[in-house]
Order: sequence, then structure tokens, then C-alpha cells
Amino acid sequence: GILSAIFLLALVSFIDDRRTVPPKLRLLVQAFVAFIIFATGSRIYTLTNPLLADGLLNLDTIDIPTSLFGPLPLWSGVFTIFWLMLCMNALNWFDGIPGQVSTLSTIGFIVIGILSISDRVNQPELALIAFVLAGIGLAGLLFDFPPNRVLMGDTGAMFFGLMLGVLTIYAGGKVATAFLVLGVPLIDVLFVVIRRLSKGTSPLKGNDTNEHLHHRLLAIGWSERKIILLTATLGTLFGITALFLSTNGKIAAAVTLFAVMLGLSRYSRT
Repeated sequence: GILSAIFLLALVSFIDDRRTVPPKLRLLVQAFVAFIIFATGSRIYTLTNPLLADGLLNLDTIDIPTSLFGPLPLWSGVFTIFWLMLCMNALNWFDGIPGQVSTLSTIGFIVIGILSISDRVNQPELALIAFVLAGIGLAGLLFDFPPNRVLMGDTGAMFFGLMLGVLTIYAGGKVATAFLVLGVPLIDVLFVVIRRLSKGTSPLKGNDTNEHLHHRLLAIGWSERKIILLTATLGTLFGITALFLSTNGKIAAAVTLFAVMLGLSRYSRT
């Protein structure tokens, strides 16, 4: 299922890199890719919720019967598909300057790899996959780092986003940890969507070259390398920290990261 999903995503992203695919069609393909992964067994069944007595929110309480895939848990599907689409789009939208996506992806895979060999997860096979993907990201960074010799494009950004989302699921649904690693692009996406909606434009279609944080920092004189260093520092700091935090600690860290991003957004206003 995952290989089929990757092939479909790579094909459409490859076409989009050469001939623009309409945003709604691209979003539909992403949803279908995420559904394939969910329907073939890769899904999030529970979420940590400190407000509940057992600390877990079950997502498999309602099943939808299907003839092809058997019973599919409704809320698990909603959250899993949303999470995978969010990861894909966050990294794709974040691919505004060379080296940024490959840097953050490499950090993300390393953090997931470390998490996978910890006592909490104990999946050495998953750790191996994560470290291999980190190696791929690092190899890509050698050519993608400014001044870049190749362009990653939608194909690379979507692939890394999808794999980070999938590995998070395999690592026991550690969404909070992944959120802290990918917090910069995820929060940046939130800010961009809010700006677009406030202007009455579609959240799927960009109209302003200075919408994203990296573009705004470039506009006030930051170099591409300086922006990548900022991204890497935040991703590493919050990602590694998340490995040692409880659920409440991760929530506090997420709030702190949101405040940092809000401060950077105000600082970079032109």
C-alpha cells in the first residue's frame, strides 16, 4: 500500500514540477494517497489526552464496513488522512529556499530514529528505515544547500513529508514529537492560511511572494544559509527536547514554539 501511494504521489508531483497541476486536483491526489496508506493498515488508533482518566483518546470507536478493506475506523481515518496531508503540504509549502526541506527532514528522521530505538517504542527495524531516510536527506542536502546545484521540487518535498508522517504512525502515533520537529513549517502553514483567508483568497493558492516566513526573512535581508540555520536550530532543539518530555511538557514546548514563530512573524513584517 505504501509503495503504491509513494509511486502515485511521485508521479503527480513530477508532473506538477513540469506542468502545473491545479491545486484542488493536487489536494485530491494527496487525500487519495493518504487514504491508501490508511486503508491498508497504517493508521493512528489513539491520541494521548491528559484530560482523560486513562490518558488516551480512542479513535477506533466507530467502524465503517467496506467490501475491499474490511471495517475501517472512522475517526482514525479522519485523523490519519489529515495528519499525512498536513505533513505533505507543510514541507511542500516550506520548499521556498534551497536546502530548507532536506535539512528539516534529515533532523526529523534522526529524531524518529532515536525515538524508535528507545524503550518506549523499541522498534529497531523502524529506526533503521528512519536513519536510511536521514542519510538520503543528508545526501540531498549536499546538492540542495545554497548555492544549490539541484532543485528538490514538489517530488522530493512531498516524499519527505509523507514519509515523516508515516514513520510517526509506525512509531506509535507520536504526533506531538513529530509536531515539535516540524513545528516551524506546520505553524508557518497555519499563519499563511490565516493571512489568505483574511484577504478573502483561497488557502490553496498563493498570491503574495512574502507570505511564508522564509520569504519575509529574505525580504528584510537574511541570507538563505542564515534562514536554514534558524530552521535547523529550532527543529533540533524542540525535536530532541520532545524525546525527554511528558505529554504536558510537549504541550508546553509546542506553546513555546508557537510563541517563537509568532515573534518571528512580527519581526519579519515589511
